Amino acid sequence: MTHPILITCPREIPQILAREVEALGLTVSNILPAAVETSGTLEDCMRLNLWLRTAHRVLLRLGAWSVTTADEMYEAVKGLAWHEWIPADGYLSVVSSIDTPEIDNTMYANMRCKDAIVDQIRERKGIRPSSGPDTSQSVVFLYWHDDSLMVYVDTSGQPLSDRGYRMHPAKAPMRESLAAAVILSMRWSAGFPFVNPMCGSGTLGIEAAMIAANIAPGSIRQNMGLFHLLPFEPKGWQTMRSEARQARRDERTEIRCSDIDPRVVRQARENARAAGVSIDVATSDFRDVQRVDSAASSDGVGPVIIFNPEYGLRLGDEHTLRGVYRDIGDLFKQRFGGYTGYVFTGNMALAKEIGLRSSRRMTFWSADLECRLLEFELYAGTRKAYGQTTSTRTTDEHPTSSAQESS
Repeated sequence: MTHPILITCPREIPQILAREVEALGLTVSNILPAAVETSGTLEDCMRLNLWLRTAHRVLLRLGAWSVTTADEMYEAVKGLAWHEWIPADGYLSVVSSIDTPEIDNTMYANMRCKDAIVDQIRERKGIRPSSGPDTSQSVVFLYWHDDSLMVYVDTSGQPLSDRGYRMHPAKAPMRESLAAAVILSMRWSAGFPFVNPMCGSGTLGIEAAMIAANIAPGSIRQNMGLFHLLPFEPKGWQTMRSEARQARRDERTEIRCSDIDPRVVRQARENARAAGVSIDVATSDFRDVQRVDSAASSDGVGPVIIFNPEYGLRLGDEHTLRGVYRDIGDLFKQRFGGYTGYVFTGNMALAKEIGLRSSRRMTFWSADLECRLLEFELYAGTRKAYGQTTSTRTTDEHPTSSAQESS
């Protein structure tokens, strides 16, 4: 049976997510500020959870109504066939987004929704599931804004950005879904070198390696919300995972990461092993990083070098960081001609210290912090020649990347 599906993601990423969804054969019906809408079956949700890189949750809608009171909400939710979705001897958690004059206590709305579900199941099965805050089993999402009420089963459970490989997160790590979106916005694809100094926990390099090898990010997850729904078919999931393994690419892609902290380097290596990817992680000051020889760029993609330096807002001293950003610009100019350079930062004042004109500026959000992915076309030759070339470029172009096809 086909249902509306809401797929959530970070702000500024829905266009990238929409391309992922369409690559999986589904039609995107609407693009929202932090989500996309499509429709499909529970089997489609299985595929989405397995393959989507930039999504957070895949929500399957079971009902939508216009209600104005908590009692109306209770009756609407109770009218659904929950005994066909939630095991009577299982465990249920209700989470919500509430913005309606009727409710000034979200916990009360969640409780009434939970009561409606378990009351319906008890009337049909004679017993009811346990309930509480644990979201590792069956999860129901209640959306109630003004008089618009929608109820979903959360087929992801824990956010899809929690891949399960990051055994050792570094300080202020980039979320996996954000890292994937950044990479899918770059002029890079499998087969070209990917260089990431200041790699921290290795998230950018690991996500790049997974994209290059066409590894389904959900294939390493040990648990999802859909596993705890009654219509879920384990054999179907195992078949999808087997097909995903067969779709992996063996083409060698040079992924080189580095960090000056030996402890962080060890942790990044352990994270890569947990993800099942092979990347080169070295202990090195970013100023000593060397280029990797590569075939010439083609079709707008080629080798890249990307930095995610401290911003001086939550981490790092802004005065000291000015020199760091200047040294990044010097490294770009002196050693990485022929590459495309990227800097992901939440501090545009520091970004000016790079000393190069960006060819594109793409907006992303890291939690509640607005950030930019700055792209620099790095030409061989003098600083003057570089400046003359980049001055003809426009900014804020639509991101393109053949790596998107890997999903």
